[in-house]
Amino acid sequence: MGTLISIGDKIEPKDVDTTNEAKEGADFGLNGKRHTTDILFLLVHGSILLFLIPLLLYCVYHGDVYRIINGYDSCLNVCGKDNVYPNGTETTCDGKNMSSRPYILVFRPDGKHSFRSLEQSGDNAGAVPSVLNTTIQRACLKNCSIYPHFRPLVGRCVLERGKFSTETFLGKTGLNDFFGEVSEDFERCWPEILYLCIISLAFSIVIMVLFRLLVGVVIWIVLVGIALASTLGTAYLWILWHQSRASSSTEEAIVGSIKVQKTDTYLTLAIIASILTLCLLLIILVLRKRLKLVIQLFKEAGKAIGSMPLLLVQPLWTFACIAATISCWLYFTLWIESAGHKKKVRDDFYIFEKDTTIVFTRWYNIFVTLWLIQFIIGCQHMVIAGAVSSWYFTRAKTRLNSPILFGLYNLLRYHLGSVSFGSFIIAVVQLARVILMTLNTYVRAHEGRCVSCITSCCQCCLYCLENILKFITRNAYIEITIHGYNFCRAGRRAFEVLASNALRVATINSVGDFVLFLGKVLIVVSVVLIGIELIQKKEGILHAWVPLTLSGLFAYFISHCFLSVYEMAIDTIFICFCEDCDANDGLSRPYYMSKDLMEFVESSNESVLKSKPEAWSTKASAVSVDLIFKQTLTNLFVYLFI
Repeated sequence: MGTLISIGDKIEPKDVDTTNEAKEGADFGLNGKRHTTDILFLLVHGSILLFLIPLLLYCVYHGDVYRIINGYDSCLNVCGKDNVYPNGTETTCDGKNMSSRPYILVFRPDGKHSFRSLEQSGDNAGAVPSVLNTTIQRACLKNCSIYPHFRPLVGRCVLERGKFSTETFLGKTGLNDFFGEVSEDFERCWPEILYLCIISLAFSIVIMVLFRLLVGVVIWIVLVGIALASTLGTAYLWILWHQSRASSSTEEAIVGSIKVQKTDTYLTLAIIASILTLCLLLIILVLRKRLKLVIQLFKEAGKAIGSMPLLLVQPLWTFACIAATISCWLYFTLWIESAGHKKKVRDDFYIFEKDTTIVFTRWYNIFVTLWLIQFIIGCQHMVIAGAVSSWYFTRAKTRLNSPILFGLYNLLRYHLGSVSFGSFIIAVVQLARVILMTLNTYVRAHEGRCVSCITSCCQCCLYCLENILKFITRNAYIEITIHGYNFCRAGRRAFEVLASNALRVATINSVGDFVLFLGKVLIVVSVVLIGIELIQKKEGILHAWVPLTLSGLFAYFISHCFLSVYEMAIDTIFICFCEDCDANDGLSRPYYMSKDLMEFVESSNESVLKSKPEAWSTKASAVSVDLIFKQTLTNLFVYLFI
């Protein structure tokens, strides 16, 4: 709403908002007088990390990672180790030296097969507990081949292909014949996977160049292609419905009833497709005039990245930090999941039971990991936004000195607390989603469809809330880099800017993000097609789709790393553009934007003046309505999220 009148109003000096806080000097538009923001949340973040230490020490004291790595038998003896328990904790069957028995066999008896045949079998004699045909059986073995139809794999005895029922072998081990074949496939074709990763890297660079040089052509091709594809698809469904209806009258009764159902299906699909196609065409029609802004923002983002090519390295640092965080989480999870207290189920059969502290540590570890990952991603957003915003608000680009270091310095010196605050909000919602996913798995098996449907709806709502928060948080980070606000104030300001430029935001997020997504899809499809040619020539590959899928995932990740920088640069330039238009009028206060963007604004101003020659008399009421709309949305955001 605000977009339709805001640009035109800037022509009149009397309508310029002189209270805006973005004017900070003749040559530089960023706020140079910054202070530390949200320091309390940074202290809370550090305290939460420190509190994890005693919880982990408790799990380490009551755990042993080799219980997970090597496995343990039904008496809790860890395979491949000399098991020594403190005095008073040993049982009649534990505390045995299993150094000579490195393999774990996990078996669920099916009534026909059990461990009884193992009890007096060669080197494995005496290794098997007497619990038979009642529950899961676990045993440490010297050699898997002693037991028929089993073979060793990564310290486990796994069932050979086609032996017994697939349900006989316990799925909890996560290892079966399929994984053995897949591991062999990886050994044969890992060089090809590496080549495909390098190819995806090259394709990502090519896409970046195309976006900079031919972005207008690319965007129009995408829009025209979507419009044509949706129109042709809808027409094809109507043709199928017409043909099905014409042929259903000539069929016999039974076959005819099937044809009628098929005809109704085609009719339903055709109606839905027609509605969606009509909505899509109307959206393209409404947003077509604002495509120039999207194209111009893509070009400006290309210029910014071209001036600061080291921005493309930022995702690599982010990936390294996230990989280290996930590695720590996996290591801590090993200790947490291995921890427990002995509990006797029956004679010669024991389990490790987790107490409340261990269960709490499990969820606490998940929350800390989610928070750290979002914190790392937020730091990347802040560095990119800081560099791009400093590039935008510098009139003499040649005088720009290390904008990436400038953004990094402001992050470390002033705004780590704000990033911690924003990442905390997202992590809380993500943790709620994880809990609901776990709960949904349980209720599906025990409570029925009704409760499962409720939990699924809650997951959907939380997913939408998470994406809204991520969107607002990203733009709040940009406002922080521009003004130096704290997170709450920056979030409010970001919402005001987004609400007053709703149509522009819709265009950028629909067209711009879709173009970037298609760029990723193009890279993935190209890499997979090349991978088919490379891998199908290899001999001995049993599951070619597995390395191809892995190569596609790697290609998507690599392309996402590059294009995420492009996406953040576009969002930053858009917010800077809106702040520039709001703070300056191009006359008494010159714009900071580039010449191309300035020409776009001037042409927009001229079109507004020509299309509304008599609208100045009603301008005050229009502005009032627009301000009421913006204030209502802003207050709603503050009430819900801040």
